[in-house]
Amino acid sequence: MLDRFYPIFDSAEWLERLVPLGIRLVQLRIKDRPAAELRAEIRRAKAVCAAHDCQLIVNDYWRLAIEEGCDYVHLGQEDLDGADPGAVRAAGLSLGVSTHDAGELDRALALAPDYVALGPVYPTILKAMRFGPQGLGRVGEWKRRVGALPLVAIGGLTVERAPGVLEAGADILSAVTDITLNPDPEARVREWLAATRA
Repeated sequence: MLDRFYPIFDSAEWLERLVPLGIRLVQLRIKDRPAAELRAEIRRAKAVCAAHDCQLIVNDYWRLAIEEGCDYVHLGQEDLDGADPGAVRAAGLSLGVSTHDAGELDRALALAPDYVALGPVYPTILKAMRFGPQGLGRVGEWKRRVGALPLVAIGGLTVERAPGVLEAGADILSAVTDITLNPDPEARVREWLAATRA
């Protein structure tokens, strides 16, 4: 069972700072760094998670995740183009996949993933998106389509929006800038934990 709160951080330093507060599911998403740095970050993140009973999910770098003995990888649609999901499965790793429209959801479901993510639910400043906000109606539609498969909602999520997104059908809520841009990230994580474990 994956935890309902799923923050995403761009460095092992963030994990070292915040995972000890009680985070049980976290993604390490680092872009455009040399392979040696990526490997070092994954190792640091893995050590933190192992020490705090937290599930680490590595974004994109599936080969490194396999080599480093990780047990979960997340692939976006663009990542899938150059990935080998069969090799990920053969190595015993679980798989999460991002989706934004019906075609992408069909593609994801064909891979028999361990969860699918839908986003952005709300407007997001994290990155430029070719998809507009999906809204709570789409969350409900996706949940009906995926059934018992865990559905991760991401994009513009805040603690204040959390109850409505869960009510719409999401199983897991992912947050990034609501934590990292908060003046007190530790306090915000505690608020997220309270909101998703009530």
